[in-house]
This record gives sequence, structure tokens and C-alpha cells, in this order.
Amino acid sequence: MARFLFVVLPVVSHLNAPLAIGQALEAAGHEVAWCGPRSDLRPLVGPDATLYPTGKRYYRPDGESGMASVRSLWEGHVLPVNRFIRDAADQAVAQYRPDVVVVDQYALAGALAAHRHGVRWATLCVGVLELTPPTREMPEFTDWVRAQVARVWAMTDLPVDETLDLRFSPYLVIGLTTSALTGSAPMPQRCVLTGPALGSRPNAPDFAWDAWDPDRRHVLVTVGTMAEHLARDFYQRMMAATAPLADRVQVVLTAPPELVPDPPAHVLVAPRVPVLELMPRLDAVVSHGGMGTISEALAHGVPVVVAPIRHDHPTVAGQVTGAGAGIEVSFRSATPAELTAAVTAVLDEPGYREQARRVGDSFAAAGGAGAAAAHLAALADAGQRRAATADRSGDGSTIVQCVRPN
Repeated sequence: MARFLFVVLPVVSHLNAPLAIGQALEAAGHEVAWCGPRSDLRPLVGPDATLYPTGKRYYRPDGESGMASVRSLWEGHVLPVNRFIRDAADQAVAQYRPDVVVVDQYALAGALAAHRHGVRWATLCVGVLELTPPTREMPEFTDWVRAQVARVWAMTDLPVDETLDLRFSPYLVIGLTTSALTGSAPMPQRCVLTGPALGSRPNAPDFAWDAWDPDRRHVLVTVGTMAEHLARDFYQRMMAATAPLADRVQVVLTAPPELVPDPPAHVLVAPRVPVLELMPRLDAVVSHGGMGTISEALAHGVPVVVAPIRHDHPTVAGQVTGAGAGIEVSFRSATPAELTAAVTAVLDEPGYREQARRVGDSFAAAGGAGAAAAHLAALADAGQRRAATADRSGDGSTIVQCVRPN
């Protein structure tokens, strides 16, 4: 059996997948520890899990799009958070001595800590911005982001390894999608696509099931947890858009109640909902294009309307429409009539649901959390065998070598 350390970021949408993979590893008999914010992780991993806390800081939200959004993401969040967790990640690797460190794609400090201590590490790509970069729409993306990665190296006393891109482990990169969505987009070396990692969620909220109307079709509207401050007008347009459908459609809208103070009768408003419990009961999802929500919908064969805001949302929207599993609309300018047409189409035209099910079938075939755990276990096993070989060939002391695979 092996020991795994997950280094995660204080972003709710980036915690569900590592949690599911950690659960799969533990079910297979492995040991799992966590490095991240105690306030977010402890309710998820339980009181007995090994946890190396990083503390938590909040970073400024942004409402920009395109390359401006990428710059804001890195300068306003990725770089500051890695500076903040750098020492905690390094101490966690040194103290826990894992066989493999599993690193969120933006927790580059975890990759650096593994590199420093000669431990193999794996990159977990929760989104697709780095995995399938929008270089056609943003030609400067690759060079600019690589320059930011160099700034992360500069946060340490380690010599820069020009051959090592901290966004992608040279040992294993796990993408939580499949080619049914990404198409023929090139992937990083050592990349495996496992589909979304879905598992139990101990902190899932309750839901007002007594308000659920079984005689109407159901649409979930969500913009995730990081863009709610931008969505007041979008919420209003969605309520106006679904009003003509109110006799046959019930809307579940996730939003702080103060942003939707007087919802119409056909709209149920809740700050959080048990998404995986809802998905099998839904007929459509309207989303900002966060990869977590989109993957959860398609995994259940639910077609989507995507209103991309920033970061990887436009890429996700393009992949969804390319797969025929949904429709893209403008988050900022789609009129209620346009939104009505989009929702009606994914509800009533069977082709969208058929393609959503096709993508969902590809997710199931890829294996999800179980497949990701198996790849991680294989990486740990390879490292253990290499260490044992080094031990037998030396003076009896165990030597762990950070050697790139051929």
C-alpha cells in the first residue's frame, strides 16, 4: 500500500474531485493525507484524516474576460496563493513523506515541494484552461503563462529547471474529461483522461424536496460559487426567460437569497443544493461553464445551456457545443427571449439529450475516480520499486530518486 498527499486550493469547485479520488484510494487500502485550508477540508475528510493546514486567504474576484481574465487569475489568485501555501506544502511533504503528491493544477507550490524532496507527483487538472489552452483565441496565452510559472520558481531557493513545467507533472497528468468533449486537442505528455471524479460529499446541503413539483420538468441554474457577484442581472433574465415555461418547468436557482429577493412561484432559490442528488432528476442545466458542473450534468446525460463568463468557461462552452450536448449563450447580453429559446431547445429537441448521454457514456467508460486512483497507485508502485532497487544496490539506506520516466 502507498501514501498519498493531496495539495489543494481554497476553492470549493476544486475540492470535489480530489475528495472523490482520495475516497477511492482509501477504499483500495491506501493512506491519504491532505494539505490545504482546514476550514474547507475538515468537514469533507473527517476528524481523523491527516491534515496539514495552510490557512486560508481570500483573493479578489474578477469580472473580466479573455486574456485579461487569465492575467487576473494568475496575478490576483494563483501567484498569491502559492506564495501563501509554499511553506506549509513543503513542511507537509517533509513530514508525511508520501509516495506520491497529488497536486491541483494551480497548487504549483505542491509540485515544487515534491520536486525539492525527490517525491513523485501527479497533476490533477480540475479545469481545462491549462489542459486545452485557448491559443487560437489568445495567441499570447502560452508564453505569458509560462512566464508566470517562472515567477513561482522564483518564490523558492531551488534552481530553475527549464525542462520542467510545474503545471504538468513529468510522471502523471490526470484530466477529468474525455475526448468526447476535448476532441482531437493535443494533451500534455503522461496525460490520462479519466472523466469526472464523482464521490460522496459529506457536506452536501439539505434540499426543500417538499417544494419539488413532480409534474413539471426541472432546470438547474447555477453560476458556481466564484461568480455570484456578477450574476444578479443574469438571474433576473433567467427568471424572465423561464416565466413563459412556468406551467411545465420548475427552476432550481442557486444564489444567495438577497440577490433574488422575490422569486416567482416557479423558481426555487437556494444558496447551495445537493448537486449529485439533483442531477438524475433534472431535465436541463444552465451553467456558467465551470467544468465541475458541466461534467456532473453530462455524466448524468443532462443537456446544458452554457453562458461562459471567464477563464476556461468559453473553452468548455465550445467543447459542449462541439459535442452537440448543449447550446452556448451570452452571459452578459443574452435576452430573455434568447434564453427561453435555448432552454426550450435543450428540453424539447432530443438530439441534445442524446449527445449528452453519449458524452456521459464516455465518462463512465473512462472510469472516473476509480481510474484516477488506479493510475496514482501505479505511479506509487513504480516509485516504491525504484526505491527498493536503489536500496538493494547501495549501502542499505533507502534512496528515493526523482528520475523522469522515459
